[in-house]
Amino acid sequence: MSYRIAHQPSAPGPQVILHGGAGATLKSQGAVAPLRQSLHHIVRTVYQALTEGLSALEAVVLGCQMLEDDPQFNAGTGAVLQSDGQVRLSAALMDGATQTFSGVINAQRVQHPVALARFLQTQKDRVIADVGALELARELHLPPYNPITPQRLQEWVNASKDSAVMNLVSEMGTIGVVARDTQGRLAAGTSTGGKGGERIGRVSDSAMPAGTYANAWAAVSCTGIGEDIIDECLAARIVVRVTDGLDLPTAFDRSLAEAAARGRDLGAIGLDAQGTIAWGYTTDLLLAAYCTNQVIGDTLPP
Repeated sequence: MSYRIAHQPSAPGPQVILHGGAGATLKSQGAVAPLRQSLHHIVRTVYQALTEGLSALEAVVLGCQMLEDDPQFNAGTGAVLQSDGQVRLSAALMDGATQTFSGVINAQRVQHPVALARFLQTQKDRVIADVGALELARELHLPPYNPITPQRLQEWVNASKDSAVMNLVSEMGTIGVVARDTQGRLAAGTSTGGKGGERIGRVSDSAMPAGTYANAWAAVSCTGIGEDIIDECLAARIVVRVTDGLDLPTAFDRSLAEAAARGRDLGAIGLDAQGTIAWGYTTDLLLAAYCTNQVIGDTLPP
């Protein structure tokens, strides 16, 4: 299996990179334009907020919420359905400045699971699941929300006709945002609806340090097959390598090479303390956009 990596050199000021999943292909060439429009709009909005002084952590929350609201992606509204026809959402945040991780696992009837993860940043119990996430939403007076879209429901109905082949893997997967603010602080966030068609209770990598990790030196968000990301502990592996002295592109190169050698299907985006942006993937496609020095770029096909 091959892999691809790329990076943008370090730059002063804020930076942001975000992703909308990784996979084999898009269903149609016509899907590229609306995806690019959405990703560019969101990355531009987050970058502008950073230039106005928003912290890296809050910028990540902003970007994740915007991606969760876009039904083109498999997170929040438009997330894929699990084997029982329900949507269960997982999300995580990590503040690199405080090295604090928080997340929710298999939350139901919420619009923005990343908002629950944000609240948990300041709590003693910082990763909660299932009923606990539902109770937290009630505690925060968040109105019940149905994230199921007609398209996702029809996909589940079609797949359910053959119970032996329940595979709803979305062409776009997990979403994530990594940001560096004007003070050089880093943060990462990831949000997902899962694989689609999975066993009830399955836990994705997104709400684990394997899929989301940040400290003062680097921050990473992952996408792809969750089990592959967990097996590689990919986000934490890249960040630890940067912490131990590798530059970010080299840490990506070494980590992605190892993952490719083991046949993993995954991708990652990252930032370091100097403002270097990097990304890599073993899949055919990574849907990502970034902004640095007021210039927007992306990884989408032309």
